[in-house]
Amino acid sequence: MPDDTAVSVVGAGLAGLVAARHLADAGFDVTVYEEREEVGGRVRTEHEDGYTFDRGFQVLFTAYPAVQEELDLDALNLRPFSPGAVIARPGKRSVLSDPLRDPGALSESLKNDEVTFWDKARTLALRQHVASRRESDFFAGEEPSIRTYLENWGFSDDYIENFVAPFYGGITLDRSLGTAKSVFEYTFRTLSRGKIAVPAAGMQAIPEQLAERAEQAGAEIRLGERVEAVEGADEDDAATVTVDGVELDSEAVVVATDPKTAHDLTGVESIPTDGTGCVTQYYAIRGGASLGTDRKLLLNAGDATPNTVVPLSDVAPEYAPKNTVFLNATFLGKNAQNADEETLFERTKEELTAWYPDRTFDGLRLLKTTRVPFAQFVQPPGVHATLPDADDPDGWVYLAGDYTEWSSIQGAMESGQKAAQAVVEDLQ
Repeated sequence: MPDDTAVSVVGAGLAGLVAARHLADAGFDVTVYEEREEVGGRVRTEHEDGYTFDRGFQVLFTAYPAVQEELDLDALNLRPFSPGAVIARPGKRSVLSDPLRDPGALSESLKNDEVTFWDKARTLALRQHVASRRESDFFAGEEPSIRTYLENWGFSDDYIENFVAPFYGGITLDRSLGTAKSVFEYTFRTLSRGKIAVPAAGMQAIPEQLAERAEQAGAEIRLGERVEAVEGADEDDAATVTVDGVELDSEAVVVATDPKTAHDLTGVESIPTDGTGCVTQYYAIRGGASLGTDRKLLLNAGDATPNTVVPLSDVAPEYAPKNTVFLNATFLGKNAQNADEETLFERTKEELTAWYPDRTFDGLRLLKTTRVPFAQFVQPPGVHATLPDADDPDGWVYLAGDYTEWSSIQGAMESGQKAAQAVVEDLQ
């Protein structure tokens, strides 16, 4: 393989940046084209007036295998959440945590009457079950929904509704728990092995580190350049990318855009284009007291609106000015996308007041509302068997994106690894 073999990568999200680094490491002349003026795709951060706003409520699962392989976690200065969560309803808050990872919360968790003793025992048994499974087993074969899976395990309705629905509603953006159970099993195992965290500088520090690593390997990243068309050609001709009206030859092209754009560029019908989203609002209370959750998120067990409230300034003090309580709340479903921001703000204020009847939230200010209509592709049972492979497009065109694996940071990074491997194998 000649040193100047050119490979184009379309999109500088997590998948594209991982693919670019591995291709550059393999000796290819790699150019990444990104329409935006910044890397990251769906993982982006804004900094305003001393606050850090991630694009929607996003977190990093440190035990994802691809995260371990692709990132220098120490350099990210991670700020971890405490394991478990606080189950909140009007007039009542109770802690439910993992006694193996959070022994300090053992007493509170044992006293938690939102779930039964047998639910807690089944949780430990389920933890053992998923820990013993091989990586390749999770997304193989037929599978029920998360809700059916937990019912088959014998978990009570209270456990499912009060804890799993809001907690996994935050992970899958599907509080109904209609998502394929493989997503639950994989993330449940990951949570038992590592932490949930955010970088001190915000989630965009993740793609920025990936971009730096890709550039150090020799890849060139061109921002503000839109790819309008991709042609795969055949085995005797080069592929092409059309960038801002100019057609450029390339030995291979990795399309690492969002699903809808990838579908339009490649014509691969199996790329999923039905998505689910969320609305995240950010609030501040200057000089207020902490919510006292010990870096745990609050799950709304009494209502679905908002689904969760997160004490960001407790988890990552760098996210807000000093002496400021900085929170976010996440809302799910189409109704939230269509609701005006003042209505959502008032709902959060009402819920906080009900959860904390001994304090006032008159000083709560709305800082920002972020609407993400397509945060994940929809993942009902059976969908993962229908997803495209990296080499499904015609000619010398390849796919990289979580829609080739499963909707997650792990899926995005793993897809970048597999796309690069497919290019290397074919061109060599």
